[in-house]
Amino acid sequence: MRTKTTKESKREDSISRYMDALFDNYSKINVIRVDLSYKQEVAATKTLEEANKDLNRMMNNRRGKPTVFNNQVGYIIAKEYTPKKGVHFHTAFIYDGQKVLKDINKAIQIGKYWEEDITNNEGLFFNCNQKKEQYKDLGIGIISHDDTEKRENLIEHAVSYLGKDDKKQDIAQVKAEGKNERGLIRGTIPKKKKANIGRPRNIIDN
Repeated sequence: MRTKTTKESKREDSISRYMDALFDNYSKINVIRVDLSYKQEVAATKTLEEANKDLNRMMNNRRGKPTVFNNQVGYIIAKEYTPKKGVHFHTAFIYDGQKVLKDINKAIQIGKYWEEDITNNEGLFFNCNQKKEQYKDLGIGIISHDDTEKRENLIEHAVSYLGKDDKKQDIAQVKAEGKNERGLIRGTIPKKKKANIGRPRNIIDN
């Protein structure tokens, strides 16, 4: 087994604390894994600055797109670069699992919004949830607060990938000179509200 770098260990610890805090607030979460990228003819020339503008516009527009982002409670995004795919993003969008149940449909909504609205049909997406039956250690989709196995899989397998430190896929290759670019971003750790766990909620199946 490959030894983790210091950066990877710090990222994994940050992600783990973040996910634990979300589980302190919600009895179930729905983890949507979508990879966002660009068509090959666009990817070759897309700069990190341009890709960041697309990502930032998507994140800033969430309130204005409730059909896609309503009941979203968290996110983790890793930025990567490879010669073949150019700049791209591995994302985990996290929803209240009592209110958003259909993970595959939600991933499609996110992906289509990226493709059609944000990138003007220059983008592509990959729906990881649609392939979740292929994962040996399933850690995406609906995960209950008390499901120890899936919670471990979530940290050890599903989102640990987002915190990896692979020199061959380092965004340093496309950084603008002099800029401090964060390779991993996530939402703010929420305050603990353990009293909310198990409280009856209105279910919205979307």
